[in-house]
Amino acid sequence: MVTPGAKREAVAHAREHHGLSERRACNLVGVSRRVIRYRSSRPDDGPLRQRLRELVAERRRFGYRRLGYLLAREGITPNHKKLLRVYREENLRVRRRGGRKRALGTRAPMVLPDGPNQRWSLDFVSDTLTCSRRFRILCVVDDYTRECLALVADTSLSGVRVARELTRLIGMRGKPIRWSATTAPS
Repeated sequence: MVTPGAKREAVAHAREHHGLSERRACNLVGVSRRVIRYRSSRPDDGPLRQRLRELVAERRRFGYRRLGYLLAREGITPNHKKLLRVYREENLRVRRRGGRKRALGTRAPMVLPDGPNQRWSLDFVSDTLTCSRRFRILCVVDDYTRECLALVADTSLSGVRVARELTRLIGMRGKPIRWSATTAPS
């Protein structure tokens, strides 16, 4: 029994079922008689609640602040604290969005190549020099023969540089049927 409403109910129960006076029931519950006799003078929020429910039905992703702006356009200007209280009492909170979607089911296994130059794999390997500078190596490997087709090492490998090296490699060996790209730091 923490809230005044719960204490009022306890006093009413003691008076009805045990025949106690108001004074005795209040002493027993530990509440002032003023709290028991209090009647709220808060104005009726019915029209505000109704309009708020209508707006939420139209715009489900709006929070109480944006709904307050819409109400203000219509000439209804409740205090922001009152608006938040009514919004919470009506349980109109915006639902949290779900997490990211993950692939469902099993994936088809990757088809193994039947001969050379059918599928190439690309990988970037990086390491550090003794002077603490990092360098990267682009490795291109034929998946069937396990032959290293290209090793391009530099301190900076841009996308333009990678495209240029792959174009050079395709000019020498021909275009593969499939590509497999992996990026595993070492």
